[in-house]
Amino acid sequence: MSDESRPSPTETSAGTSVETSAEASAEASAEASAADRPHARTAAVIPAAGRGVRLGPGAPKALRALGGTPMLIHAVRAMAASNGVSLVVVVAPPDGAGEVKSLLDAHSLPERTDFVVVPGGETRQESVRLGLDVLPPEYDIVLVHDAARPLVPVDTVDAVIDAVREGAPAVVPAVPLADTVKQVEPAAAPGEPEPVVATPERARLRAVQTPQGFDRATLVRAHGTVTDDVTDDASMVEQLGLAVVVVPGHEEAFKVTRPLDLVLAEAVLARRRLNDGF
Repeated sequence: MSDESRPSPTETSAGTSVETSAEASAEASAEASAADRPHARTAAVIPAAGRGVRLGPGAPKALRALGGTPMLIHAVRAMAASNGVSLVVVVAPPDGAGEVKSLLDAHSLPERTDFVVVPGGETRQESVRLGLDVLPPEYDIVLVHDAARPLVPVDTVDAVIDAVREGAPAVVPAVPLADTVKQVEPAAAPGEPEPVVATPERARLRAVQTPQGFDRATLVRAHGTVTDDVTDDASMVEQLGLAVVVVPGHEEAFKVTRPLDLVLAEAVLARRRLNDGF
């Protein structure tokens, strides 16, 4: 069920609008962190405004089909599968909010979860911030999830939420690296060899996934403070000097970036449907 057919979570029961700006949300959450609120509510923000050019020509990456269903729908269902998540905010392409709303209307989604669609920005950071702006004040925990990670298991989602509830200001799921990693000096020109400058200790490295979880006030502060171009929200919290902790991720929470990833995702989904009736 889409946001158009449900009461807006940004309105009170009397229909009166409540203030949902990031600044107001930060003030509302400043007195206590999510850890101080045992019944803190959780919302998930899914930025889905990117084009995904590495996946090849066609529709925006989040709208590509996986097992006959757009990846975005799989990602939304993955967040809504957690009993801890009661609101999912989808940040659509700036000119595609209507299309995404229609998409949510056309697919079966859990009745107990509210869904809201908002237009995104030019960058991922701007899109996440726009998603934060519409969160009602009663949500103290925020998950940020890549639409291109459609198959994250619910156990991973729950583990992230639990770690924030236990007091971590920022939590990331991650998996150990299978390959040796080399730090290189960038090539002077495209195609030229790159000299290796170091070999980091693999045991201390992790490949980070999503959903990343945050105490809401911490994430709002990070988006209001950090202006550098970053690849994930947790690195913004790191720049504030706050702790980011890791919980076990899952091999099926990989990111669909290139055509081969889509082939692998189709295989994982087919196995789930065969074995689990997913």
